[in-house]
Amino acid sequence: MTPRVLVLRALGLGDLLAGVPALRGVRRAFPGHEVVLALPPALREAALSSGAVDTVLPADAPGRGVPALTHWAGPPPRVAIDLHGRGPESRDALAALSPGRLLAFAQPEPPPPLWRPDEHERDRWCRFLAHYGIPADPADVRLPSPAGESPAPGAVVVHPGAESAARRWPAERYAAVARALRDEGHRVVVTGGPGEDALVLDVAARAGLPERDVLRGGLPFGELSALVAGAALLVSGDTGPAHLAVAHATPSVTLFGPVAPHLWGPPRSPRHLALWKPGPPGDPHGDLPDPRLLGIDADETIAAARSLLRRGRTPAERGAPTRVASARP
Repeated sequence: MTPRVLVLRALGLGDLLAGVPALRGVRRAFPGHEVVLALPPALREAALSSGAVDTVLPADAPGRGVPALTHWAGPPPRVAIDLHGRGPESRDALAALSPGRLLAFAQPEPPPPLWRPDEHERDRWCRFLAHYGIPADPADVRLPSPAGESPAPGAVVVHPGAESAARRWPAERYAAVARALRDEGHRVVVTGGPGEDALVLDVAARAGLPERDVLRGGLPFGELSALVAGAALLVSGDTGPAHLAVAHATPSVTLFGPVAPHLWGPPRSPRHLALWKPGPPGDPHGDLPDPRLLGIDADETIAAARSLLRRGRTPAERGAPTRVASARP
């Protein structure tokens, strides 16, 4: 039987995409092994699109908690790797499967690397693996071109949703951006995640967008990936589609609130602008929009969008290599 490596990162789309460099390091480090990623079943297609994993183990828990992995079938994993978090809960979920080797921040032996709260997410997990002799490149973020066609090629994509209210910029400000860019001759489409139809419709109505440019219902990953890959620009908060724009080298304006861009933002690049008002960190899962996020106004967001649209996308950026060079933001 083929030996298996089990990786736990059962979080959201943005977390998955930020973890792609580490996952690719694992894939390269264990040739001849089946790499299994435990994550929510809705992210199966996204995980497989990375080329870093062979199969997925459906695993989900409310509130970004740690899922049980007791439905693992067959022999224990040869290696288990905790990319979920720093605490003992995720380590214990993997340890319960009696893996041959367990790598985790909370694993006492051998001594783990130090957790650094000020470290970018992509850098953190690559450094974690390097501690155990597994090289990984934080710049290895690109995804292959989607197989399907974009539902709105060349459009400006406005994505007002986010998992928590703390990271949701007001609908009227998104609408002001969409209306300004539409009035300048750009096609603008609005999209959202599952359960965000009311927000999508509100933004579209305020912006005066036609029905064909309202993409409701939460697009399946393949369609969302094609939409972002073929877009002229993405405007969104700090959420999954922003990471997808990085993965496809699509110009993006990302609005940051509770969490600073040096922790979760795009690689430093002229095609990505992260808007942020410095201040003490907030709760990324809070019930109210973060004050730093509310400090960003529509005019500066429109100006940022215009600057990227004037620049356009170079032929190299319109391609889809799987690796790019970048610097830490």
